[in-house]
Amino acid sequence: MATFLATLVIFGLVTVGMALGVMVQGKRLQGSCGGTGEACQCSPLAARNCKQRQEPDAKAS
Repeated sequence: MATFLATLVIFGLVTVGMALGVMVQGKRLQGSCGGTGEACQCSPLAARNCKQRQEPDAKAS
């Protein structure tokens, strides 16, 4: 039981640390397909959806 609690605490601390890092940096979270400016390794349908989602962001800037 002690191992389970220690694991739970460690995962909780890691999750809180990642959340704080995202908040401090002020960046939006991005999916694995798109948003980096590099070639997308997704399926053609997913790549097209990425481009469609990025277009409104580019127009807003």
